[in-house]
Amino acid sequence: MLANSNSEKDHPDDISLAGDGFDTVIKAKAAVDKDPKCRNKVSCADILALATRDVVNLAGGPSYDVELGRRDGRISTIASVQRHLPHPEFNLDQLNSMFNVNGLSQIDMIALSGAHTIGFSHCNRFSKRIYNFSPRGRIDPTLNLQYAFQLRQMCPLKVDPRIAIDMDPVSPQKFDNQYFKNLQQGKGLFTSDQVLFTDARSKATVNLFASNEGAFQKAFVDAITKLGRVGVKTGNQGEIRFDCTRPN
Repeated sequence: MLANSNSEKDHPDDISLAGDGFDTVIKAKAAVDKDPKCRNKVSCADILALATRDVVNLAGGPSYDVELGRRDGRISTIASVQRHLPHPEFNLDQLNSMFNVNGLSQIDMIALSGAHTIGFSHCNRFSKRIYNFSPRGRIDPTLNLQYAFQLRQMCPLKVDPRIAIDMDPVSPQKFDNQYFKNLQQGKGLFTSDQVLFTDARSKATVNLFASNEGAFQKAFVDAITKLGRVGVKTGNQGEIRFDCTRPN
């Protein structure tokens, strides 16, 4: 979460990350470093991983053990985000190949997509689905028609790009399995959400998670633990930052 110009958090895909979330990590780092026994022993990367767990849990999701010992990187660039985040228009093959590169399975990918049960996006990330899908039809046929018209009301054509739209229209503040129930009803906000239900290869997992919240929570914990091992720096790699917004 380095705050240099052109850092990862300035990438268009990261604009919806709330500033107060970064502030929370900075405050947590300051609180830990106030204790002389802990000063400069806990990385910003570990605090971010712990904060993720706590947000999930506070919103009603599972609590889980977070593996610790990460060190912080020294470089953060907009370019490093390219090809590392799934695009809202991805199909199942594109999603799987991006997650597979990081050692994550299709079930991991579907479980992590379930985090879209909380959070929000912006109209320009899905406007093509509701206004200009194809020459044959302006609205994506996999989208629930009533939901599409609701989205049009919230996202008129010349809307302020900063307008936030909940990823889960039913229980956006609650970490639950409603996301998967929404997919069953054609209410996935992104193409990359809805494809998990429309593609026969992933549909059964969506149906399982929609009907069994415990199965979703277990798969989510397994997947986010694996995700937390991706690209980790340990030993002499990187550093433990004194200030999360700049390298030492």
